[in-house]
Amino acid sequence: MVACVDDNGAIANPRAAKTTPDMYVIDPSGKLIYAGAIDDHATTDPSDIPNSKNYVSQALTEAMAGQQVAITYTRPYGCSVKYQGD
Repeated sequence: MVACVDDNGAIANPRAAKTTPDMYVIDPSGKLIYAGAIDDHATTDPSDIPNSKNYVSQALTEAMAGQQVAITYTRPYGCSVKYQGD
């Protein structure tokens, strides 16, 4: 996983990122294979993690096994992304 600071929106703008976190899984050829929420519980409560379906982990596991990613998009949740000039 790579984290970055995107002060000018060069990464977020082309992908129409609306929330943070907004997760993306990109295959080695540069194809977007998953976009959306980390998991299926829109909460910040750590006790929800064990009972959550981790979409990012599932997409990575499927892709690394040479399988098609079953869930390619989910609605992200979190704080709204603020762009320069907003």
